[in-house]
Amino acid sequence: MSCKTVLAKEITESFRKEIKDTINSRGIHPRLVGFLANQDQAALKYAEATAKTCLETGVDFELRKCNREELEDLIIEANEDDNVHGILVYYPVFGDRQDQYLQNVVDCQKDVEGLCHKYVYNMYHNIRYLDKEETKKCIIPCTPLAIVKVLEYIGVYNPVLPYGNRLHGRLITVINRSEIVGRPLAALLANDGGKVYSVDINGIQEFHRGPGLRLKKHEVHDTNFKLEDIIPISDVVITGVPSPTYKIPTSLLRDGVIAINFSAYKNFEPNVKDKASIYVPSVGKVTIAMLERNLLRLYDCQNG
Repeated sequence: MSCKTVLAKEITESFRKEIKDTINSRGIHPRLVGFLANQDQAALKYAEATAKTCLETGVDFELRKCNREELEDLIIEANEDDNVHGILVYYPVFGDRQDQYLQNVVDCQKDVEGLCHKYVYNMYHNIRYLDKEETKKCIIPCTPLAIVKVLEYIGVYNPVLPYGNRLHGRLITVINRSEIVGRPLAALLANDGGKVYSVDINGIQEFHRGPGLRLKKHEVHDTNFKLEDIIPISDVVITGVPSPTYKIPTSLLRDGVIAINFSAYKNFEPNVKDKASIYVPSVGKVTIAMLERNLLRLYDCQNG
């Protein structure tokens, strides 16, 4: 079977051009501040990539390195600075519930990652706007949004169907249920009409949209399935396991599967292309593009 490898750079080209053209044509200077309070190599790499991309597109990016004990005060300071339009924190910081607290310290109007309670609540309840007039869209977490854009780009979404149904008939497995990426992603895909199996170390849950209105929020149910039950029937397998040793056995994949990896490590075996019709090895560049799009949205909200 012939497999097409789709690179994140290819997917981001149109987004980067749109962002750059918007900034240049309007003469605006959106400012993004990133806080790095850990020694995590993946976070540092993400920060360096963000700085490089922002320089190319015209976003004013500043990385502020600090101790985790002073991070909260520095976030509050940035909240109150009118010259800062977006705030990004590189997690993990404490690696526990204190990180969730920090996510809510970031002002909703500057939360470029969409991790504060307001945005998270709206996402899980499929509320897509902040106002009744539907003029202010909610901010969606960057990596889940990036994966949605990847799926749209490679044709998993059916544009003929109405919004909210464009994943109808698709069975998708997401191996990662973190609160930053995996669970939000499963919810987004279910809200768009897909059946999603969400996998983590504690088991497998099924996400699907409830009956009734087209944009009704998704439902979640525990299952007794094992990975061996769901991988062979999945149209799309998305992996984000932060381990260099974790691999999805190619033998489990169905012929023609779409395989997407968002981990810093390769979660698929080297011969994944023997089964996959499309393989996306990373989404990092798309994540940064979504970060910039979110920043522009926040900038416009702050400036009327």
